[in-house]
Amino acid sequence: MNHARLDQLSDGIFAIVMTVLVFQIELPTIWGPMDNLELWQEIEKLFPVFLSYALSFALLFTYWRAHHFFISIYAKNVDSMLININALFFMLISLIPFSASVLGQFSKNELSVIIFGIHIILIGLTLYWMRKYVIYSPHIQNPEISKHEIRGSTVRTLAPVIFAIVAIPLSFFSIKLSLILFTLAVIFNLSSYSTQLFENILNVFHKEEN
Repeated sequence: MNHARLDQLSDGIFAIVMTVLVFQIELPTIWGPMDNLELWQEIEKLFPVFLSYALSFALLFTYWRAHHFFISIYAKNVDSMLININALFFMLISLIPFSASVLGQFSKNELSVIIFGIHIILIGLTLYWMRKYVIYSPHIQNPEISKHEIRGSTVRTLAPVIFAIVAIPLSFFSIKLSLILFTLAVIFNLSSYSTQLFENILNVFHKEEN
Protein backbone atom coordinates (compact mmCIF):
# COMPACT_ATOMS: atom_id res chain seq x y z
CA MET A 1 0.00 0.00 0.00
CA ASN A 2 1.14 3.51 -0.77
CA HIS A 3 2.10 5.50 2.33
CA ALA A 4 -0.08 8.43 1.25
CA ARG A 5 -3.17 6.22 1.02
CA LEU A 6 -2.82 5.21 4.68
CA ASP A 7 -2.56 8.90 5.63
CA GLN A 8 -5.67 9.71 3.61
CA LEU A 9 -7.61 6.82 5.18
CA SER A 10 -6.60 8.01 8.64
CA ASP A 11 -7.69 11.60 8.02
CA GLY A 12 -10.98 10.41 6.52
CA ILE A 13 -11.84 8.10 9.42
CA PHE A 14 -10.99 10.67 12.06
CA ALA A 15 -12.98 13.36 10.22
CA ILE A 16 -16.05 11.11 10.00
CA VAL A 17 -15.88 9.89 13.60
CA MET A 18 -15.35 13.40 14.98
CA THR A 19 -18.38 14.58 13.00
CA VAL A 20 -20.56 11.63 14.03
CA LEU A 21 -19.92 12.51 17.68
CA VAL A 22 -22.09 15.60 17.45
CA PHE A 23 -25.05 13.52 16.26
CA GLN A 24 -25.24 12.06 19.76
CA ILE A 25 -26.46 15.44 21.01
CA GLU A 26 -30.18 15.31 20.33
CA LEU A 27 -32.52 18.19 21.10
CA PRO A 28 -35.18 17.34 23.68
CA THR A 29 -38.69 16.61 22.42
CA ILE A 30 -40.84 19.58 23.39
CA TRP A 31 -44.63 19.53 23.23
CA GLY A 32 -46.27 22.93 23.23
CA PRO A 33 -44.87 26.34 24.19
CA MET A 34 -42.48 26.81 27.12
CA ASP A 35 -40.78 29.77 28.77
CA ASN A 36 -37.03 30.41 28.97
CA LEU A 37 -36.66 28.71 32.35
CA GLU A 38 -38.33 25.51 31.15
CA LEU A 39 -36.20 25.53 27.98
CA TRP A 40 -33.03 25.99 30.03
CA GLN A 41 -34.02 23.07 32.27
CA GLU A 42 -34.37 20.86 29.19
CA ILE A 43 -31.03 21.99 27.79
CA GLU A 44 -29.41 21.47 31.20
CA LYS A 45 -30.28 17.79 30.97
CA LEU A 46 -27.98 17.59 27.95
CA PHE A 47 -24.88 18.80 29.85
CA PRO A 48 -23.50 15.27 30.48
CA VAL A 49 -23.84 14.57 26.74
CA PHE A 50 -22.07 17.85 25.89
CA LEU A 51 -19.25 17.03 28.32
CA SER A 52 -18.92 13.54 26.86
CA TYR A 53 -18.76 15.06 23.37
CA ALA A 54 -16.04 17.55 24.36
CA LEU A 55 -13.99 14.87 26.13
CA SER A 56 -14.26 12.40 23.26
CA PHE A 57 -13.50 15.02 20.60
CA ALA A 58 -10.37 16.12 22.47
CA LEU A 59 -9.27 12.49 22.88
CA LEU A 60 -9.76 11.85 19.18
CA PHE A 61 -7.65 14.90 18.38
CA THR A 62 -4.78 13.60 20.54
CA TYR A 63 -5.05 10.17 18.87
CA TRP A 64 -5.05 11.74 15.39
CA ARG A 65 -1.99 13.80 16.29
CA ALA A 66 -0.13 10.77 17.68
CA HIS A 67 -1.04 8.67 14.63
CA HIS A 68 0.22 11.48 12.38
CA PHE A 69 3.60 11.47 14.13
CA PHE A 70 4.01 7.69 14.16
CA ILE A 71 2.86 7.04 10.58
CA SER A 72 3.43 10.26 8.63
CA ILE A 73 6.65 11.45 10.29
CA TYR A 74 8.37 8.44 11.90
CA ALA A 75 7.50 5.69 9.42
CA LYS A 76 9.05 6.19 6.00
CA ASN A 77 7.40 3.07 4.57
CA VAL A 78 4.62 0.65 5.50
CA ASP A 79 4.29 -3.13 5.42
CA SER A 80 1.42 -5.57 5.88
CA MET A 81 1.94 -5.84 9.64
CA LEU A 82 1.78 -2.08 10.14
CA ILE A 83 -1.33 -1.92 7.96
CA ASN A 84 -3.00 -4.60 10.10
CA ILE A 85 -2.18 -2.72 13.31
CA ASN A 86 -3.68 0.38 11.74
CA ALA A 87 -6.83 -1.55 10.83
CA LEU A 88 -7.32 -2.54 14.48
CA PHE A 89 -6.61 1.02 15.58
CA PHE A 90 -9.15 2.47 13.12
CA MET A 91 -11.77 -0.07 14.20
CA LEU A 92 -11.38 1.00 17.84
CA ILE A 93 -11.43 4.68 16.88
CA SER A 94 -14.68 4.16 14.96
CA LEU A 95 -16.33 2.86 18.15
CA ILE A 96 -15.68 6.10 20.06
CA PRO A 97 -19.18 7.52 19.29
CA PHE A 98 -20.70 4.43 20.95
CA SER A 99 -18.69 4.57 24.19
CA ALA A 100 -19.03 8.37 24.28
CA SER A 101 -22.81 8.06 23.90
CA VAL A 102 -22.99 5.51 26.73
CA LEU A 103 -20.91 7.78 28.97
CA GLY A 104 -23.01 10.84 28.13
CA GLN A 105 -26.45 9.28 28.50
CA PHE A 106 -25.66 7.13 31.54
CA SER A 107 -23.18 9.40 33.28
CA LYS A 108 -24.31 8.28 36.76
CA ASN A 109 -23.64 4.59 36.11
CA GLU A 110 -20.29 2.99 36.93
CA LEU A 111 -20.69 0.65 33.96
CA SER A 112 -20.58 3.59 31.53
CA VAL A 113 -17.23 4.66 33.00
CA ILE A 114 -15.96 1.07 32.78
CA ILE A 115 -16.96 0.78 29.10
CA PHE A 116 -15.38 4.13 28.23
CA GLY A 117 -12.24 3.38 30.26
CA ILE A 118 -11.69 -0.06 28.73
CA HIS A 119 -12.13 1.49 25.31
CA ILE A 120 -9.47 4.11 26.07
CA ILE A 121 -7.12 1.39 27.34
CA LEU A 122 -7.54 -0.70 24.17
CA ILE A 123 -6.93 2.30 21.90
CA GLY A 124 -3.89 3.39 23.89
CA LEU A 125 -2.31 -0.07 23.89
CA THR A 126 -2.92 -0.45 20.15
CA LEU A 127 -1.34 2.95 19.55
CA TYR A 128 1.63 1.95 21.69
CA TRP A 129 1.96 -1.29 19.70
CA MET A 130 1.92 0.74 16.48
CA ARG A 131 4.57 3.15 17.77
CA LYS A 132 6.81 0.35 19.00
CA TYR A 133 6.55 -1.47 15.67
CA VAL A 134 7.37 1.68 13.70
CA ILE A 135 10.45 2.44 15.81
CA TYR A 136 11.89 -1.05 16.33
CA SER A 137 10.76 -3.16 13.37
CA PRO A 138 13.58 -3.97 10.92
CA HIS A 139 11.05 -3.67 8.08
CA ILE A 140 10.14 -0.03 8.77
CA GLN A 141 12.51 2.76 7.90
CA ASN A 142 12.50 5.76 10.22
CA PRO A 143 14.71 8.75 11.00
CA GLU A 144 17.12 8.80 13.91
CA ILE A 145 15.00 9.20 17.04
CA SER A 146 16.64 10.19 20.31
CA LYS A 147 16.00 8.31 23.55
CA HIS A 148 14.56 11.50 25.02
CA GLU A 149 12.01 11.73 22.22
CA ILE A 150 11.15 8.03 22.52
CA ARG A 151 10.62 8.40 26.26
CA GLY A 152 8.42 11.45 25.73
CA SER A 153 6.22 9.73 23.15
CA THR A 154 5.92 6.69 25.42
CA VAL A 155 4.66 8.87 28.27
CA ARG A 156 2.13 10.64 26.04
CA THR A 157 0.90 7.38 24.51
CA LEU A 158 0.44 5.53 27.80
CA ALA A 159 -0.81 8.44 29.94
CA PRO A 160 -4.51 7.99 28.93
CA VAL A 161 -4.14 4.23 29.55
CA ILE A 162 -2.81 4.75 33.08
CA PHE A 163 -5.43 7.38 33.89
CA ALA A 164 -8.17 5.05 32.61
CA ILE A 165 -6.86 2.11 34.67
CA VAL A 166 -7.14 4.28 37.79
CA ALA A 167 -10.50 5.81 36.77
CA ILE A 168 -12.31 2.47 36.39
CA PRO A 169 -12.08 1.26 40.02
CA LEU A 170 -12.36 4.87 41.24
CA SER A 171 -15.81 5.11 39.64
CA PHE A 172 -17.24 2.90 42.41
CA PHE A 173 -16.32 5.62 44.89
CA SER A 174 -16.82 8.75 42.78
CA ILE A 175 -17.84 8.92 39.13
CA LYS A 176 -17.00 12.64 39.06
CA LEU A 177 -13.39 11.93 40.03
CA SER A 178 -13.19 9.31 37.28
CA LEU A 179 -14.40 11.84 34.72
CA ILE A 180 -11.86 14.33 36.04
CA LEU A 181 -9.11 11.76 35.48
CA PHE A 182 -10.23 11.25 31.88
CA THR A 183 -10.12 15.02 31.42
CA LEU A 184 -6.67 15.32 33.00
CA ALA A 185 -5.37 12.68 30.57
CA VAL A 186 -6.51 14.87 27.68
CA ILE A 187 -5.03 18.02 29.21
CA PHE A 188 -1.76 16.18 29.82
CA ASN A 189 -1.49 15.20 26.16
CA LEU A 190 -2.56 18.60 24.85
CA SER A 191 -0.10 20.52 27.01
CA SER A 192 3.30 21.20 25.49
CA TYR A 193 4.86 21.17 28.98
CA SER A 194 3.56 17.80 30.17
CA THR A 195 6.56 15.79 28.99
CA GLN A 196 8.98 18.28 30.52
CA LEU A 197 7.04 18.11 33.79
CA PHE A 198 7.37 14.32 33.76
CA GLU A 199 11.11 14.61 33.09
CA ASN A 200 11.48 17.03 36.02
CA ILE A 201 9.68 14.62 38.33
CA LEU A 202 11.96 11.77 37.22
CA ASN A 203 15.03 13.95 37.84
CA VAL A 204 13.84 14.73 41.36
CA PHE A 205 13.43 11.03 42.19
CA HIS A 206 16.78 10.28 40.56
CA LYS A 207 18.53 12.88 42.73
CA GLU A 208 16.87 11.51 45.88
CA GLU A 209 18.08 7.99 45.08
CA ASN A 210 21.63 9.27 44.64
